[in-house]
Amino acid sequence: MSAPRLSLRHVSKRFGTLDVLGDISLDVAPGEFVSILGPSGSGKSTLFQILTGATRPGGGTIAFDGAALTDPAGKFAFMPQRDALMPWRRVIDNARLGLEVQGVPRREAYRRIAPLFAQFGLAGFEQHYPSQLSGGMRQRVALLRTVVQEREMLLLDEPFGALDALTRAAMWQWLERMWERHRWTALLITHDVREAVLLSDRIYLFSPRPGRIIREIDIPLPRPRSVHHLSTAEATKIEADLLNTLLGPAMTQPE
Repeated sequence: MSAPRLSLRHVSKRFGTLDVLGDISLDVAPGEFVSILGPSGSGKSTLFQILTGATRPGGGTIAFDGAALTDPAGKFAFMPQRDALMPWRRVIDNARLGLEVQGVPRREAYRRIAPLFAQFGLAGFEQHYPSQLSGGMRQRVALLRTVVQEREMLLLDEPFGALDALTRAAMWQWLERMWERHRWTALLITHDVREAVLLSDRIYLFSPRPGRIIREIDIPLPRPRSVHHLSTAEATKIEADLLNTLLGPAMTQPE
């Protein structure tokens, strides 16, 4: 693996008397797609709050491209669990929202966004409102809004968790194709084993709270991938191994 874009060493977090993150050390290389997989309440979203500056770590160090991450502004583009589209804004205006917040002039924002609508399967829907779109299309708008900010790393917090199973599988395939085209550096939070296996180069497995990394798993499946790869013997073995760990004694929440 090349020198990491993001490097965490012994990061911890406590809220009052509640230990949320134990001792987190992980790396993400440039152009790598890494997932964090673990049970609810294991501190995964808290880790993203630390990376985006919404809260401070209790201990440990964070480096970005080899330098201490003292100010996360401009480093990460964050996509939350819900699409968070503004219902009164048309698709094109929702897509430019991140650029608008950065102070990018409207004409320049439109210039950056326009070529991406076709790539994201949204051509012809620029003037629609969110209520006129399917769930999958809304998520594509949200991801377009995220990546057009041209930050150095994407943070994806269960972006497809609210979708139905068929739409979610279609979005996995779509995101895989988009990642192959753009090779974004990405860190994904998910509860879905199949999602993690299909999309990831590596997976970090979190324990119950306080979250600790109990395993790191390489995913050697060839790229590009599709949902058909999930039926291969290799993918099935990886999934079974992950599920056995997730359902095993090490994942039992202490009383």
